[in-house]
Amino acid sequence: MIGHPVVGEIMSRAGFDWVAVDLEHTTIDLQSAESLIRAVVGCETPCLIRLTNNDPNLIKRVMDAGATGIIVPMVETSDQARIAVESMQYPPSGKRGVGLARAQRYGSPSGLVGYCRWLEEEAVCIVQLEHINAIDNCREILSVDGVDGYMLGPYDLSASMGLIGELDHPDVLEAIDRVRQTAISLGKPGGIHVVEPDPQRLQEAVDSGFNFIAYSVDTRMIDTACRMGLAAVKNR
Repeated sequence: MIGHPVVGEIMSRAGFDWVAVDLEHTTIDLQSAESLIRAVVGCETPCLIRLTNNDPNLIKRVMDAGATGIIVPMVETSDQARIAVESMQYPPSGKRGVGLARAQRYGSPSGLVGYCRWLEEEAVCIVQLEHINAIDNCREILSVDGVDGYMLGPYDLSASMGLIGELDHPDVLEAIDRVRQTAISLGKPGGIHVVEPDPQRLQEAVDSGFNFIAYSVDTRMIDTACRMGLAAVKNR
């Protein structure tokens, strides 16, 4: 969430399997996003972009900037999932326009050819299921060709159910489990955002069968570390 490449570099070197740049809830612009992508990918760590919305033009631009893939917020239907996939892929698999930017090595020999191969085989499209409507439609959404996995947004999901922030409410947990079981039956990797930097909650997510987990946020990590240090001093 902090739009400085140093943060992306630190997190990449810490050993995360992937790092996400958040455009949805931050002031990060495309130029800053490209700098973050360069820092993260330069550490040989995949860099996913969480989009502002399911906008084909935005998807095209972040992919041209060199993103490894996209995380698409608020996907509620299979049609919306299909739009995201088509916006990321070139024809005939998709509808994305072809450019010669950073991802294509600025049009250098073999740059575009190599990128086309990479795009088909390795680019990642993750849908965020964070509304009760998405839960009801999860089988159709996850069955869309080109959707590689999902990410649950527990806070938005709870809000859509009239239970904002009640992440341990039985109805919220039942909705999460419904998606998890559906994804397992379809062979689609399942993810959830463990918002607080809490190793115990992270382990609980792993034990629940999630294998695509977003662990915390840079801002929460900083805030938590600061408060823990100050509490240790003030409570002496």
